[in-house]
Amino acid sequence: MTVSNQDYELEDLEILAETPELRVRILTLGPEQCVPWHHHTRITDTFFCLEGQTVIETREPMAAQRLDPGQRFAVPPGQPHRVSPAQGTRCRFLIVQGVGEYDYVPAESGVG
Repeated sequence: MTVSNQDYELEDLEILAETPELRVRILTLGPEQCVPWHHHTRITDTFFCLEGQTVIETREPMAAQRLDPGQRFAVPPGQPHRVSPAQGTRCRFLIVQGVGEYDYVPAESGVG
């Protein structure tokens, strides 16, 4: 199954909770999928790897964090980031987004 979310596709999306101030979801990315470069104005994305290896790339500063199952990583408001599985694999992760009003601000074209 492929699920469209924003301007990108996911292997699967499970919504666990959603309020105006908080979102909790489980996302599964296939080998060729990613959550493209973007940032959030007010919320922190906190990632918890469940299966596979989840790679979170950031800008400002440029870095890449590889999460194995059981590990977590938080991206603060305003920091551009991209999420993908380790090359050639799939990953499944829980994401907690909040606290605050959710927005998704795509990176400018040609960046990333």
